[in-house]
Amino acid sequence: MATFKDFRNTVKPNWCPGCGDFSVQAAIQRAAANVGIEPNELAVISGIGCSGRISGYINSYGFHGIHGRALPIAQGLKMANRDLNVIASGGDGDGFAIGMGHTIHSIRRNIDITYVVMDNQIYGLTKGQTSPRSAAGFITKSTPGGAIEPSLKPLEVALTSGATFVAQGFSTDIKELTALIEAGINHKGFSFINVFSPCVTYNKVNTYDWFKENLTKLADIEGYDNADRAMAMRTVMEHEGLVTGIIYQDTETASYQEKVPGYSELPLTDIDINMSENDFNKLVKEFM
Repeated sequence: MATFKDFRNTVKPNWCPGCGDFSVQAAIQRAAANVGIEPNELAVISGIGCSGRISGYINSYGFHGIHGRALPIAQGLKMANRDLNVIASGGDGDGFAIGMGHTIHSIRRNIDITYVVMDNQIYGLTKGQTSPRSAAGFITKSTPGGAIEPSLKPLEVALTSGATFVAQGFSTDIKELTALIEAGINHKGFSFINVFSPCVTYNKVNTYDWFKENLTKLADIEGYDNADRAMAMRTVMEHEGLVTGIIYQDTETASYQEKVPGYSELPLTDIDINMSENDFNKLVKEFM
């Protein structure tokens, strides 16, 4: 059985020292080992941004996609090879700006993959501009007078879009974050996991200390029921999204694959797709 170390490779991350993405990488590696999968049974698909580099730092199948397009690639991969455990990853800019349409439709489609968003409330790779997750009044080189738009609320968006698994973690709590990713991998459907992953270089507002002072663990809220969608939405709104844990999980709704008529139990990679010249010509004729 694979261990945490089996998911390491020899590529050294070039994130800034102290970046929260280091912990996210470690949590993915630990979670993969804990659920009992092997490196060749995992694929990590990433987008563009500091967080997009993560697919190259884990010993598994990996694909570094284009900006905002990690989710279409990840979904296609899962549909072609249902035996793979597929994790898509990216930052808040990748998932909530250029890729927002893909995020919403991936959630409602409910394909059996896990999406980990490293949310630092800023554009880090391009040297510190305001992102969709930056709060109103946030001052950067792109909003020197302060952002006039409100911050996008990813948990509310996910719940409203029909997500069957919504969770949120904090990169300093690697034990909880690992457990959340494990639960996401085991969930049969689309698992949305937002992670507060502070940018130590450009975001001097949403720091580690700031999150420690403002976050609430759902486990500490008496009577919280993550199977109750209305309670999940109400709790998220009451705490302005600053909660960690499994926010909502629906174990009854079937995944996309379970709903597709005739979806083969065999991965596409194991199916003989050769056809006779006669069958090929008949297929072509249908499109003529």
